[in-house]
Amino acid sequence: MQAIHPYQIVLSLAGHDEGKLFVVTGIDGEFLLLADGKGRKLEAPKRKKKKHVRCVGTSAHPAIIRLHRGEPTTNKQLRCALAAFHDSDYPTNV
Repeated sequence: MQAIHPYQIVLSLAGHDEGKLFVVTGIDGEFLLLADGKGRKLEAPKRKKKKHVRCVGTSAHPAIIRLHRGEPTTNKQLRCALAAFHDSDYPTNV
């Protein structure tokens, strides 16, 4: 299993959010804290087990870079970053 680190983009493999993209905002033991800016906002990230997601890549989008630096980022900026990543034909079979 590939190691997952904060600020990577992951694909949900299980649950009602299966198939959705999220940004890892933190790690809490065997759980990841995930946000997508819409259903799960940065203020209230979703806790999901590592085995229920797959890392699909990283992004150089300004919103992701701001998160990584600890600078304030809005949920709208996060949604835009995930949309840009999705539109870039990310590899689905990684």
